Amino acid sequence: MAIRVLLVDDQPLLRTGFRMILEAEQDIAVVGEAGDGLQALDQVRALQPDVVLMDIRMPRMDGVEATRQITGPERNGPAKVLVLTTFDLDEYVVEALRAGASGFLLKDAPAGELVQAIRVVAAGEAMLAPSITRRLLDKYATHLPSGDEPVPDTLHTLTDREVEVLKLVARGLSNAEIAADLFVSETTVKTHVGHVLTKLGLRDRVQAAVYAYESGLVRPGAQ
Repeated sequence: MAIRVLLVDDQPLLRTGFRMILEAEQDIAVVGEAGDGLQALDQVRALQPDVVLMDIRMPRMDGVEATRQITGPERNGPAKVLVLTTFDLDEYVVEALRAGASGFLLKDAPAGELVQAIRVVAAGEAMLAPSITRRLLDKYATHLPSGDEPVPDTLHTLTDREVEVLKLVARGLSNAEIAADLFVSETTVKTHVGHVLTKLGLRDRVQAAVYAYESGLVRPGAQ
């Protein structure tokens, strides 16, 4: 089954470019396009895409609100959102991740990276490059805990190994990279990540990364 993709951007030329890149792949099908957030909501309901490639700044309804509605409790389908942004250090990206995006990608990313991001998000993983994760959260460090605050009670439900895995997820590492770092199998890492998400009531790895920073478990700028 091909991955069904909806393109959402207010610039037709960009949508055309993305379509040409994605339709060259046998396992990806572009099922529709939208020029703003309101159109995106209609298209998601009508087309039931697997992945929505979402611009942030658009007329009528921006990508943040559209993402919130597509991935929220009233969601009407399985769609995951991959946010596109011109600048990686953008407060709107933080809001989009909070709203439920599975990750974000720069608009000038190489074609191969865009294709891989679509596949990663469709598979249920987060697309959040480690370097971008760190720079983004470091930039907004003033809005995050200093690390002196009490650790949230929910963190105490995690085992030591699960806390270790959460810290590595917050650094943007993939399951394979975490497995190599901890000298365990990738399957074991997947199990730990699943336990972390369940115990903390989180939807995905992106939420887990944000939680780790907001709870003070990981401090911006720390190695």
